[in-house]
Amino acid sequence: MTAIDEQTARRAAFPPGFVWGTATSAYQIEGAAAEDGRGPSIWDTFCAIPGVVADAASGDHACDHYHRWEEDLDLLTGLGTGAYRFSLAWPRVFPTGYGQPDRRGLDFYRRLADGLRDRGITPFATLYHWDLPQGLEDRGGWRERDTALRFADYAAVVHEALGDAVPYWITLNEPYCSSIVGYGEGRHAPGAREGHGALAAAHHLLLGHGLAVARLRERAGPEEQIGITLNMSPTVAGTGAPEDVAAARRMDLMVNRQFTEPLLGGRYAEDLAEVYGPISDLSFQREGDLEIIGAPVDFLGVNYYYRLHAVAAPYAEADPARRTACDLGARTVEPAAPRTSGLGWVVEPRGLYDTLSGLAARYPGLPPVYITENGYGDRGELDDQGRIAYLADHLAVTGDAIAAGVDVRGYFCWSLIDNFEWARGYDARFGLVHVDYRTQARTPKASYGWFRDYIADAGTGR
Repeated sequence: MTAIDEQTARRAAFPPGFVWGTATSAYQIEGAAAEDGRGPSIWDTFCAIPGVVADAASGDHACDHYHRWEEDLDLLTGLGTGAYRFSLAWPRVFPTGYGQPDRRGLDFYRRLADGLRDRGITPFATLYHWDLPQGLEDRGGWRERDTALRFADYAAVVHEALGDAVPYWITLNEPYCSSIVGYGEGRHAPGAREGHGALAAAHHLLLGHGLAVARLRERAGPEEQIGITLNMSPTVAGTGAPEDVAAARRMDLMVNRQFTEPLLGGRYAEDLAEVYGPISDLSFQREGDLEIIGAPVDFLGVNYYYRLHAVAAPYAEADPARRTACDLGARTVEPAAPRTSGLGWVVEPRGLYDTLSGLAARYPGLPPVYITENGYGDRGELDDQGRIAYLADHLAVTGDAIAAGVDVRGYFCWSLIDNFEWARGYDARFGLVHVDYRTQARTPKASYGWFRDYIADAGTGR
């Protein structure tokens, strides 16, 4: 069924105390988009633009988790996971992104955190999973330094409300997607296609992270842990040709090193100015920013889905000064005879091993790592053998990385339940649990039972 025997995967040497969990995000599951004072986010605005989201879908109702959260937490209990990673909707706490917080939003997340703890499940709270309040976007969004300051204020308010109930804090989820995909490629909210603006967004997201870390540290108890989650896609050249090797390096900068270098290396990527110089003067970088961005974190979250194979390609825009931040003279290609997911994504478990081992080699003193997302997309099959094979193989290479000395502390499967998958709408499904969006009925898939048994076996050392 898989390239790596399932029973071998079950015997992977996960250390004592290894954290098993699943992950979700607010806009993808909560619904109740206009209830209890929640303000609009950039995704509410983006979804209203004709043609940008499959089937004109939105997160207005999603999985109705806002009302059905107890049922969803009971699914976690049945799964046997010890942790749950969720995100807070910034516009549910600050409807415009700033000003006075709405207590109703904070109370909802308090109920959620307490419900997890009552079930013996550790909350991992993500402060930002892409749903910027539209009120801040109207003022320039992440292009503006002020948004980083407002994010730090938001982090402090949330911690004041939940700090005694949440021991693990993740500042940002995938700043590459929020900045380059949202402000450069335009495929995600806010749908911009910019050069300087997208690069400024990337920098200000990292600055917001660093400022939030400082605010959380002021308030955190000795047992609280603070980190950030990056989506990592190891980038390899499609051929050995020098132009393809150079193109792969540019793509690696855009996706990976633009974020890991300032966060973990205390520096901007050495080729940042060379690659982006024609697009931007990088004037958003200020003295002292690196010290703020690179403040030590307690853990690094890694989201992994696939590896990137890149080759050189013509620039989309002939004038260098008018290029977007993702117009780098490179494109992705598929490897020969690829194994693919139900969505056509190339499946390469070895890429996860390369990600983990590569981080440890490049950044001495790398903090402990949690795999905060890893999952398989399909069209909703209940007997989802493809997902089981995917999880088995990626868990096996996670065990290999641990055996090689990488300090991996936990694994969160994406996702607990099927949900709104951004520009793909509701067609793509990643859940261990099927959701009938018409009735909101939840039905565990075959992978739910498989993951439950895998966790139980790993916990007993079988």
